[in-house]
Order: sequence, then structure tokens, then C-alpha cells
Amino acid sequence: MKEVFVRRDILEVFLELCREVFPRENIMLIRGKVRGERTEIKEFLIPPFSTYGEGFSSFPSHMIPFDLSIIGIAHSHPSGNNSPSDEDMNHFYGRIMIIAAYPYNEDSVAAYNSKGIKLEFTVE
Repeated sequence: MKEVFVRRDILEVFLELCREVFPRENIMLIRGKVRGERTEIKEFLIPPFSTYGEGFSSFPSHMIPFDLSIIGIAHSHPSGNNSPSDEDMNHFYGRIMIIAAYPYNEDSVAAYNSKGIKLEFTVE
């Protein structure tokens, strides 16, 4: 997987929720499809029993229903840095991670694979 695509209106839902919980971190599940080198995000979902804190966000992964369309997690970094932390990588879930940094606009979003390698991120 090298490229991640998301429609602008779908991304805006995630970014708006990031703005709403600021200065706490937001966390969401990513529903989408992976086809070869292309990943397409279809929607962002609020995980059950999510916790939003200053410097962390989490959810109990055992509460996520079995759903093969959930391909990763998305969360915010109020610090303004959209690079994954060691903690992010240690709690990687799925095949992709999206990180939105303050001020939560299209330019502040980055996508990573499970090895922490930055992927090409395109808003359509």
C-alpha cells in the first residue's frame, strides 16, 4: 500500500470532530478498502467507549465488532506534529493510521503504514 485516498467531505467530518474535542485528542476507526497499492477511506467511525484526554486517546479494542472493512485508526495531535509517536506505533490497529495535527485542516493530515512509513495522502 502506497497511496491513500479520501473524499473531502468524509475527511471534513473527521477534522471537525478533532476541532470539537481540542485540546484533547480525538480517536476514530477508519472504514475503507485496500486494493493493491491503493487504499480508499469510506468513512470514519466513533469507537465504542472512546476516551479523549490531553495527550492521549484510546478505546478498548476488544469492544470493536468483527468487521473486515475497518482498516485502521485515525487520531489527532493537538501539539501540531502529525508524525506518529512511539506510543502510536505500539498501539497500531489495522493497516493504516491517519494523524491530523492542529489546526486540523487538509494540510495537517498524514497517513502511515504499520511500519511508520508515511504514505501518499490525496484528498479528492
